[in-house]
Amino acid sequence: MEIISLQDLLRDPTGLLARVEAGEHLVVSREGRPVAELRPLAVPPHGPRPFGLAAGSFTVPPDLDAPLPEDLIRDFEGR
Repeated sequence: MEIISLQDLLRDPTGLLARVEAGEHLVVSREGRPVAELRPLAVPPHGPRPFGLAAGSFTVPPDLDAPLPEDLIRDFEGR
């Protein structure tokens, strides 16, 4: 991890970003005090999510598609 000044960041943002993309961690300092960290983001896994990822985590109630009670509809519609 290297400490760079705010002036370094303003002077060559593209070059510093290329270093971060290559895997470096940079700490930006202002007046000798660390204020920010530049680091590469974790790459999300590619491909589809596995089928059944949440299997067994919840159950769908049998009345899921039943009409809502009239008082709840009134509350939602502001009547």
